[in-house]
Amino acid sequence: MSRTPLGVLDLVPVPSGSTAAEALHHSVDLARRTERFGYARYWFAEHHLNPGVAGTSPAVLLALTAAATSTIRIGSGAVQLGHRTALSTVEEFGLIDALHPGRLDLGLGRSAGRPPARTGPQPPPFEGWTANGLRIPPRFSFEHLLGHPRLALQQRLLNLPGARPQDYAEQVADVLALLRGEFRSPEGVEAHAVPGEGADVQVWILGSSGGVSAETAGANGLPFAANYHVSPASVLEAADGYRAAFKPSAVLDRPYLTVSADVVVAPDDAGARELAAGYAPWVRSIRTAEGAIPFPSPGEARELVAGWTAADHALVADRVETQFVGSPATVADHLERLREATGADELLITTITHAHADRVRSYRLLAEEWARRT
Repeated sequence: MSRTPLGVLDLVPVPSGSTAAEALHHSVDLARRTERFGYARYWFAEHHLNPGVAGTSPAVLLALTAAATSTIRIGSGAVQLGHRTALSTVEEFGLIDALHPGRLDLGLGRSAGRPPARTGPQPPPFEGWTANGLRIPPRFSFEHLLGHPRLALQQRLLNLPGARPQDYAEQVADVLALLRGEFRSPEGVEAHAVPGEGADVQVWILGSSGGVSAETAGANGLPFAANYHVSPASVLEAADGYRAAFKPSAVLDRPYLTVSADVVVAPDDAGARELAAGYAPWVRSIRTAEGAIPFPSPGEARELVAGWTAADHALVADRVETQFVGSPATVADHLERLREATGADELLITTITHAHADRVRSYRLLAEEWARRT
């Protein structure tokens, strides 16, 4: 592989006309294949109440995938801590590590919702193109979704009645203390997670801005994953915020960053654009709180988009224009720009197509092109 490793981020997408069971089988198959292609990591995202996304429990998916692979690192991208405890998370990953030691990445993220307000002066957000040609679109606002009944229902179903999420930085500190076997309550009572304590897992923090997630990763000297594929407008802010907050630790003596990108590769640019046709209506379903729809075929996508208004197109513009779609050379050029603009040490690739064979081919073609650029 190139000097910059590539990893995989899998949402376990369900194509239209398919089932969640088929999507799960396809994800396990993709993990086996990307291991052979030379990818460094295979991460599962966590999403809930989405008809077109079956990745609801990273820990369960990792247990299944660990048994089907042997060398690729596997992990969560990310466990959403807002509706679970530090102890349950450490115990789950400790169970997997007990049978598959030394291969796990424990990626931690915040749950959806309004992030804590940042204090102090903030630099104005960058918008446009970086010096090397990376697109940084206008910032997208999720204000229209705050308080949406569907999202409120999701939070009610994920959380026990009356439960309040723990402060994120405090919860990450509890995860680290439990893994090290150093957890103490405010009253001085010890707690030891078995299995979990001493597990050989690599802890990552995932985030979409330079706020609490980036600051928590930096303050603890942990590796950080910035989400260009989810929030392209704030990827530079996230990378800069992480580096500004970084303090050397027993884990890292310098910042270590991976950056995600949404990618579709085919033998030529036109073929790749056809495979990516379903992306815009899929993103729109998420941003209207409908929940991610089963990923449309190119023909279905054209029918869906035919009736769109200008507002519909604007709703997804930042994501569509920052998806890297094309031939292996075209996409690899985009990824080189992303790596250079962010200073990424790794890149995390997420690809969704309607047909599983096209998805597998996309990852294979990219791996082959990337390896040629050593």
